[in-house]
Amino acid sequence: MITRRKALLSSLATAGLLSAPSGVLAATAPNRVMTTAGPIIGLRQDGISVFKGVRYGAPTRRFQPPEKPTPWRDPVRATRYGAASPQRGDEPNQSEDCLFLNVWTPGTDAGRRPVMVYIHGGAYSSGSGSDPLYDGTRLAARGDVVLVTLNHRLNVFGYAYLAQLAPGFEDSGNVGQLDLILALQWIRDNIAAFGGDPSRVMLFGQSGGGAKIATLMATPAAQGLFHRAATMSGQQVTASGPINATTRATTWLKALGLTPDRAAEAATMPVERLLEAQSAEDPILGFGGLYFGPVLDFRTLPRHPFYPDAAPLGRSIPMIIGNTREETLGFMGNDPNNVGLTWDTLAARLSPGVMRIDITPEAVIAGYRAMHPEWSPDQVLIAATTAGRSWRGAVIEAEERAKAGAPAWVYQLDFPGELASGRKGAFHTADIPLVFDNVEASGSRTRGPGAQIMSDRMSDAFIALARDGDPNHAGLPRWDRYELPRRQTMLMDIQPRMVDDPRGDERAFFSAIPYIQPGT
Repeated sequence: MITRRKALLSSLATAGLLSAPSGVLAATAPNRVMTTAGPIIGLRQDGISVFKGVRYGAPTRRFQPPEKPTPWRDPVRATRYGAASPQRGDEPNQSEDCLFLNVWTPGTDAGRRPVMVYIHGGAYSSGSGSDPLYDGTRLAARGDVVLVTLNHRLNVFGYAYLAQLAPGFEDSGNVGQLDLILALQWIRDNIAAFGGDPSRVMLFGQSGGGAKIATLMATPAAQGLFHRAATMSGQQVTASGPINATTRATTWLKALGLTPDRAAEAATMPVERLLEAQSAEDPILGFGGLYFGPVLDFRTLPRHPFYPDAAPLGRSIPMIIGNTREETLGFMGNDPNNVGLTWDTLAARLSPGVMRIDITPEAVIAGYRAMHPEWSPDQVLIAATTAGRSWRGAVIEAEERAKAGAPAWVYQLDFPGELASGRKGAFHTADIPLVFDNVEASGSRTRGPGAQIMSDRMSDAFIALARDGDPNHAGLPRWDRYELPRRQTMLMDIQPRMVDDPRGDERAFFSAIPYIQPGT
């Protein structure tokens, strides 16, 4: 997702440049809050106190766990977003000094409001907490909640596993997750000063953000730091194993011109070279650039998040698990090669790199023509790739929580957005502006007739989970927990409704194929 941030660093705190979102009135009197590291000054906008670019960690040491910031005495202005982690793409505001968060609150008082912490997507490789879609003004005002977004280390800076190659890098495969834990510790220690309740912290995140949350639910150091969770098209059934992670690191080092015995030299090489080397073909997947994500290192992460079952650490946390009906339309809908397919050309588009599971295209096509003979090849492409690769992890997580008796509410977004190509559907990312109550924000593709009604329902459900640990509210029909064998699911649309096992034929078809989460 295209984002806009610009870092403006000082020795003690920093902030990045981003103009206020459309519709936000001019800032009024400043707000001062004392944090555990020192005083900060934010602004009051539209009845909400806003603090941007708040430092929660010291400047990072490459491949090393994060540290708390050095305390300061003089007030630091927190009015501009902080830097994003180094990454490929068009993100203009990047620095290895990127441990910053942003807070929106109705009042810096003793309100003890629910706290909603958004972890951004972009897989584990890109993004930041300052996208216009993540502006927390409307959600904080709507629900009388404290909203937090944050940045942390990504890609090789957050997840390159060098522990088997060089001494002193034992935690390198999960420092991006350790950044998140440090941010949650900051929230525990400071959020009351922003009017928040440290005993009611909810994590929510889309795509890679949801995957990071699923991983935190299996991480001992994160236990007790959050109390509810919601994932949107983001799951992490398995983490990368240490052998595969070492193989990827070795491939990356080779692209840098380094042998494994020289791995420590990567800690001093230019950022640009480290990022460029990620384009080497992934030796495990056999296609695409190198994957870097959480590693089963038996230090930070002692087990897989949802294999062989739902991690016991996370079972007591009430959880929303969501997906979108045409998930992969968000990846494939703007590609002209995927429009106007015929039955003769569909097989080539259902390649292993697209399906990402071990099944032939012919078997997929035959299965869908038997299940849905009325569908076109275009429909089969999106449905099969959604059900076979994107939806599978969400189904597994929901089923494992149901088996364990852990509370989970499942939704499927049916309300459509519109892509740049003009194609419509409930695609990957379509639920972000709905949950944030930001359907008119820059970058939203879920707008138009009915969008605000849909946003009212979804944002209120997330607020209800944050407040009470249950997403039910007056704007929805009764939302039942997901249980087996019924698989109760809320279909989020203009007329929301509960359905047992939606797309059950597709779920059953792909359940016969072993699932290994891509990248792990």
